[in-house]
Amino acid sequence: MTTLPPAAPHTAASHTAPIRDSLLWGLSLPLLLGVLLLDLLTPASLAVGTLLCACVAFAALGASRRITLILTGLCVGANLLAGALNADRDGLDATALANRAVSILAVLLVGFLSLRAREARARAARIEEDARQLERERALRALAEAMGGPLGQAEFVDRAAHALRTLTGADHVEIGAVERAYLRAPHALAGTAPGRLDTRLPLDLLTHPVGASDVWAVDGGRVQLARLRRSGTGTGPGSSTEEADLLIVIGGPQTPPNLTAEAVRALQPILDRTALLDDLRVQGAQLAERGEVLRDLVYAFSHDLRTPLLANAMNLRAALRGGFGPLPAEYLATLENGLQANEALLDLADQLLLLAKYEADEPDAEPQVVPLREVLLGVLRDLGGRAAERHVTLEPHLEGARVLGQRHDLRRAAQNLVENAVKFSPPGGEVHVTLSAADGEVRLTVQDEGPGVPPARAARLFQRFRGGGAGGGTGLGLYLTRRVAQAHGGNVTYARTGAGRSVFTLTLPAAPGGPRA
Repeated sequence: MTTLPPAAPHTAASHTAPIRDSLLWGLSLPLLLGVLLLDLLTPASLAVGTLLCACVAFAALGASRRITLILTGLCVGANLLAGALNADRDGLDATALANRAVSILAVLLVGFLSLRAREARARAARIEEDARQLERERALRALAEAMGGPLGQAEFVDRAAHALRTLTGADHVEIGAVERAYLRAPHALAGTAPGRLDTRLPLDLLTHPVGASDVWAVDGGRVQLARLRRSGTGTGPGSSTEEADLLIVIGGPQTPPNLTAEAVRALQPILDRTALLDDLRVQGAQLAERGEVLRDLVYAFSHDLRTPLLANAMNLRAALRGGFGPLPAEYLATLENGLQANEALLDLADQLLLLAKYEADEPDAEPQVVPLREVLLGVLRDLGGRAAERHVTLEPHLEGARVLGQRHDLRRAAQNLVENAVKFSPPGGEVHVTLSAADGEVRLTVQDEGPGVPPARAARLFQRFRGGGAGGGTGLGLYLTRRVAQAHGGNVTYARTGAGRSVFTLTLPAAPGGPRA
């Protein structure tokens, strides 16, 4: 496993914090007035006006460049006023003029040096912030590398606990599934603290503040808590039908919560893929008998492709956030396109993993009751951003319906249909997603306003690697949808309406006990 470099500790800024403007004015103005009064009451030969430099020097401690300029102007004005009044009182001589000129030049020089010092301090602060950001990005890249390779959930939590401890410099990190206030497997502990496996958790670790994100702090910041969400598709030993979320307890972290939040966001997509990999491992022996080529394909995409793609996506997001400095608009657009292509490859890898399972005719895990409406709401939520980019409106009409089967597989089948409709809909078009249940059957229809499929190609629309069609593609999505439908005792069909709309219909047997969720 790759060793992570420790992230920079979360410490106070090494530079002195600037004085508030109100406090700076409160110090500078009385000093200015006092020096001016003293200058008026003393002979010009004493050159008291040079003391006005102190007011300008105070301005260098403030947060605003404007205050330095204003105080420099006020001090020059005070020098001129005192010089004029002293000359009116004592008369004008060369010594007084020289002293006054020196006082004014001293004020201007201190003002200039104060501005330069402020600029130097700002540059140093920017350099320090860039160094911290670079260290954060380096640590997060190392985290992605440490989590590389095909992982089951047990391996995932073990690696994640050790990686997070190294990243945050914490005393200990514990990860486990929370079930009815108890910490259950999959469980891992990195550090010397006593573990909480199969024990009841204290209330402060169970209470999630309203409005808080998936990362929050308790005990005055001495403990950071985070949550990783599981999809509930695991079938390996110790897994359950409805899998509980994973709780991360980080004791004594040396880094801020926002770094933990970035690490959790990087871990979430890896966790999402562990359930499917658990399925593949349980069936590993049978997969080997089906052929070495299929096995090599699965593990090539799960290990050799996914890991660099995840690291590449992290680098692209860092560049878009400005982690490598400001970039021109055309570069940012290129990075956005690259990130979208990266996500498409990750999606392809996921589909190939699922396809490999069906092509190998692996026996399915114990079927579970799947609330299809809940699954579709998640699909529509995930695809909402892509639809908005294409100016396509998603119109859901969803009844409560339950089917018996594999939640992850059914979600992929539904996502393929909706994603296909969004992809081929024209700008301004509508995609109607309808879910209904009647007579022991659940029916999902996805209707779009796209160009449709030519009749000559409709017959092989659901064939593997068919290619062609509006916009092309790998030919995996609809084929995989048909395999999932057939494995669940259903079917998927395509039709073209008289109004020029494409309609895909997925039918599945309703779960026993009624179709409504």
